[in-house]
Amino acid sequence: MASPSRRQSSLSSRVRRTVAAATLGALGLTAAVAATAVPASAAPAPAAGDLGSRFTLAVLPDTQFYSRYSADQFTPRYGTDPFAVQTDWLTKNADALQIPFVTHLGDVVDQVHRDVEWQAADRAIQTLDDAKLPYSILAGNHDVRNSNDNLYDDQYNLANEPFLKWFGAGRAAGVSTFEGSDPTGFNQFHIFEADGQQYLVLALSWRASDATLAWANQVLKDHPTLPAILTTHQVINIAADGETPLETDYGLRLWDKLIRSNDQIFLTLNGHFHGASRLTKTNDFGHAVTEVVIDYQMAYEGGDGYLGLYEFDLTNDRINVQTASPWVKFKPQDALTRYDQLFQEGPQQQFSIPIDFSERFKGFAPDFAAGPADTPSLAQKARSILEDGFTGPDPISTEFPGATADFPEVDGTLAHWRFNGVKGTVGTETVIEDVAGDNDLHRADPAATNSVGTTLEDVTVASGDVHGYSSDGSAACFANSSGSRYSYLTTAADAPVNDADLSKGFTIETFVKMDASWDAAANGWSKFLVHTGNRSRIDGFAQTPWDYTASPTALGISNLREFQWTGVPQDPTKGDRTAWSGEIMPGAWSHVAIVGEEDGTLTMYVDGAPVLRNTSDALGLAANPHMPWIIGADWVDDAARNGWNGCVGETRIIDHATGPDEWLTARADLTGLTLTGAPTGQLPAGSTVAALSGTGLPGATVTVRPAGAAAAAVAATDVDAARAAVAVAETTALAADASATAVVGDDGKWTARFAQPLTAGSYDLAVAQSLGTRSADPARVTFSIAAAPGEVPPGETPPGQTPPGQTPPGGEVPGGQVPGGDAPGGDESGTDDPATADPAASAQDELASTGSDLVLPAILALLALVAGGAGVILARRRRSA
Repeated sequence: MASPSRRQSSLSSRVRRTVAAATLGALGLTAAVAATAVPASAAPAPAAGDLGSRFTLAVLPDTQFYSRYSADQFTPRYGTDPFAVQTDWLTKNADALQIPFVTHLGDVVDQVHRDVEWQAADRAIQTLDDAKLPYSILAGNHDVRNSNDNLYDDQYNLANEPFLKWFGAGRAAGVSTFEGSDPTGFNQFHIFEADGQQYLVLALSWRASDATLAWANQVLKDHPTLPAILTTHQVINIAADGETPLETDYGLRLWDKLIRSNDQIFLTLNGHFHGASRLTKTNDFGHAVTEVVIDYQMAYEGGDGYLGLYEFDLTNDRINVQTASPWVKFKPQDALTRYDQLFQEGPQQQFSIPIDFSERFKGFAPDFAAGPADTPSLAQKARSILEDGFTGPDPISTEFPGATADFPEVDGTLAHWRFNGVKGTVGTETVIEDVAGDNDLHRADPAATNSVGTTLEDVTVASGDVHGYSSDGSAACFANSSGSRYSYLTTAADAPVNDADLSKGFTIETFVKMDASWDAAANGWSKFLVHTGNRSRIDGFAQTPWDYTASPTALGISNLREFQWTGVPQDPTKGDRTAWSGEIMPGAWSHVAIVGEEDGTLTMYVDGAPVLRNTSDALGLAANPHMPWIIGADWVDDAARNGWNGCVGETRIIDHATGPDEWLTARADLTGLTLTGAPTGQLPAGSTVAALSGTGLPGATVTVRPAGAAAAAVAATDVDAARAAVAVAETTALAADASATAVVGDDGKWTARFAQPLTAGSYDLAVAQSLGTRSADPARVTFSIAAAPGEVPPGETPPGQTPPGQTPPGGEVPGGQVPGGDAPGGDESGTDDPATADPAASAQDELASTGSDLVLPAILALLALVAGGAGVILARRRRSA
């Protein structure tokens, strides 16, 4: 069972997302940060000591980079590669974890024509062969000679396909569970047994033809009583928030032609799309089918060895899923970084799928039953095996932004372009503001370029579809782009950033997305961020066989959909320096950071993880004098060309190397709130407190509330308790009038004034700093003011009167009133007029009505938004007026 602290953390996360969705929607900000993940089962997982009928299905997602870099990077550094460590760990722990079968989801290698990659994959899979641990393996798009989406497996030149040479039916025949292959040899099926029951695994390679799907349907028809798991390389995709599932055209083809009409298929597993998600659909029989995507190739070290462990718990009717890395456990302690974590702990990496196995399968397997309940939790066992003796670093973590201003400002920022002030078509007069300096962007007039067919409507600023960790909320999108048709945004010729000194290092980061229509022939080698010029005219530049007349600095995409950085360092005699990512998916947002260190090391990070192909001896950046920076196109031979087909979000250039804590994916620091001159102890009778003041983050909202409201809400673990606790605290707050808000000024100072000065009484106040929906833990201010003789402090009942909420002696309520002083059918003031209603109380009611668990940051933030009204600052500016 999850610990209370973990459960409370999960509740906090859900509340942050719920409040963010409501608040951001009201403010017209991006919905990406509030996207809802597929919910995990609410039922508790069994404790480690509980016995049940259990086994573990192991899942190997895309291993392409392990194979590609085995010989030249992994083996020289570690003596082996992650793929080999994965299979070795599975064989050594197959008995302990009761693993009857291992599935591979495709992209076995990265470059289909390179034997050295197939050799690395062969060594890893041979470990399973030697241990006689059954497995299935299939071809992904990187494992076939031509991965064109419109080309199917029965159209390949089978004699020329390396996958069939290395992992065809001949090798599969040696696996004990192998039952057959289709005529192409690319597709196979297996039957494994676990706890006395048999399961069928269909392994379909890249782009199954109609003939292959007919074969798969026949396999199911020939084995009508077996529950079936479909493994293939592509079914579902992942949305920009990194969690929400997206259906694909090919996945729907599989659904319509295979999955929906075969009740036996209850689970599908696919890779291909970076990250993890899941989707539950209902088939033609009214039964659930769970579709799962898992692929970590863009994580640290090409995936950092993460694999899936699916514990089938037949006794408790659930599949418990973990994402774990034997590779992290294998690496030497001194080689570990903050990216190295044994487990991925997100809601799409650790979850349970509720499934009543006997009920789900009774339509085709009425005799299906769980085996003996004699096995402790295998999920807990896996954790124990990996955690034994392991001491790892703290993980990198972040939160979704609470407002458009929720990003860290960094000294040394040269330019920071944001799009949230612009809507619709970007004309030549439109200004894209540099919020850090004097480097505003404008659109180049298409009529003044060599672009063919460009219209003003080709460039628009859209909101709502951005990277989940970008606080900007908007992006510029470039449509109808190709080699000859392009548009771009440019700095002015005299913009300071054009000639900035980057000799001590730099950080260049942006958010970018290829359009779903991206095509290698039309859009390959396009660029989205370029410092224009001609590198051949830089004195001393070492001539290269390619890109000799290209710009000194460019960031774009290759024809293989790899991010490419090319830059001429401060010493141009070294030639250009490059860094490369792995394959990037169209339609998906990525955060890209290029960090040049003062020692000359240059690293590309994609969504926070360093790529494998980086460079060194690359200090600084050379440039042609006074040449602009542009967004949206390449610049070669002294002219723009090759437009970006997709969108670009906020972009920032800094004059030194920075780390993840300072990137645009991080959040503003709300922990620096201070109070100056706050009262303490007991103040003498007659004293008043009119305000609290202090310092904080410019633009943040400071909220002062009675601490009872905060503590009660945090302690509450269900909605009703939280609603009641906050209601009681709100009544106290109104009686004491001890609430106030303020906005931190540009000088970092704030003063929160109470509606009426506080007089005699005891006060325990919580003072919190927030940006929109995100708040820091509150500071506490505790003091009292002595009462003068005969004075009744606010909130106390005068002698002889009945306290609010109590019935007088004898049970009578005078004057038709209700206990507590409420008029029948009205609010506390005895009126239904909404104009006189308390806005903070209304906000609390709205929050309680969402049905989410309440936590302090969400309460304080939403109350601050309502009480502060227009005073909430949604954009922080560092540039001078």
